[in-house]
Amino acid sequence: MTLSSADSTGAERRVGVLDSERRVVHDATGLLPPGTGMLELIERWHELGPVLRDAAGDRAVLPLDSVRLLAPIPVPRRNLFCVGKNYRDHAVEFGRSGYDTPSRSEALPDRPIVFSKATTSVTGPGAGIDPHPGVTAELDYEGELAVIIGRGGRGISRERAFDHVWGYTIVNDVTARDLQRDHKQWLLGKSLDTHCPMGPYAVTADEVTDVTALRVETTVNGELRQSAQVKDLIFDIPELIATISAGTTLLPGDLIATGTPAGVGIGFDPPRFLGTGDLVEVSITGLGTLRNRVGAER
Repeated sequence: MTLSSADSTGAERRVGVLDSERRVVHDATGLLPPGTGMLELIERWHELGPVLRDAAGDRAVLPLDSVRLLAPIPVPRRNLFCVGKNYRDHAVEFGRSGYDTPSRSEALPDRPIVFSKATTSVTGPGAGIDPHPGVTAELDYEGELAVIIGRGGRGISRERAFDHVWGYTIVNDVTARDLQRDHKQWLLGKSLDTHCPMGPYAVTADEVTDVTALRVETTVNGELRQSAQVKDLIFDIPELIATISAGTTLLPGDLIATGTPAGVGIGFDPPRFLGTGDLVEVSITGLGTLRNRVGAER
């Protein structure tokens, strides 16, 4: 099932079920308890998920172009878990870029590198990416597959990891490279406001036959910069879930950004950073395309 958070009135957030072939959204408001957002829906999925199957009818049908799509989870309950250097070619390009610590150089990580991204960085499809002039001069893109946790838990094994996956979405892990380099850690460089575009939809796990076959692609102004399959991850999704949950309880609605392929701006010589007006599009097989322009709405 493909779901979205949308604003059809300019004031009210609603959950919708997408019919991509007809390009319409079925407003699920009347099918859910009052005030139910995506987080509440995910938390109560076993109860409310079957109810949403009724949204496939023609009740409350809205043309997709008539609604303003928000990030599927507009306000996560806590910071996103993110994974760095999780594609081999990207780990190498990052090591060569001069932005990594000298001790790490071009070596591939032997454990997942996990950092967080502030909830206030989240923004939706079509929203502008604030270039933050005066704060950063080195703005970069990172297209990624994000895992959405359904059933929470701690000490989740690799073998049971997918039992805890509710679904998937796309994120652009926009990064201020100079802040990342100068502060010798990644939180500030990853967490500026609007620097986590998310969406356009959340797709339930049952709709994804083989997540490792999905292809992640990023273009800038129509030029292909990144392209890789999820099977190329150094640490796969079960490993990430097992590692993070070993001593930290995962909660329903938690997001894990799984890493970005090679082709980011700092991988070029000279680096190709984003500028005002640049259009970044991240596409993943079956999950749609996340489009955001630097410095402008839609």
